[in-house]
Amino acid sequence: MTATENWYAEDAATFGDRLAAAREAAGLTQAELAKRLGVKTSVVQAWEDDIKEPRANRLQMLSGMLNVTLSWLLTGQGEGVDGPFDEAGPSDHSMQLLLADIRALRAEMTQSAERMGQLEKRLRKLMEDDV
Repeated sequence: MTATENWYAEDAATFGDRLAAAREAAGLTQAELAKRLGVKTSVVQAWEDDIKEPRANRLQMLSGMLNVTLSWLLTGQGEGVDGPFDEAGPSDHSMQLLLADIRALRAEMTQSAERMGQLEKRLRKLMEDDV
């Protein structure tokens, strides 16, 4: 797999990453997209920062306005936007390798964070049972 292959896949990018990429590809600012959706700019920013998630009706509107499929927005699969280097790759092969390493590390960190959350939940349950 090359560094640009499936750039926005679920294990390589978040919903917020895909939303920001699609918005930028559409030539819109956060404020412009927010106005079209009828929400505050801070809401769009929270979506892109993966702090909040849009409701189903907003997801449908987003996919239509940004000309990407709902599936791509949620998972990176389907019709969406190209990765940053898909059209004109970087001239230096080492940059591609470095980007691939960064993406792999990010995926590992996400998995570790999810595992840590599961362990914390188990610990809380054990602590509650002891009381």
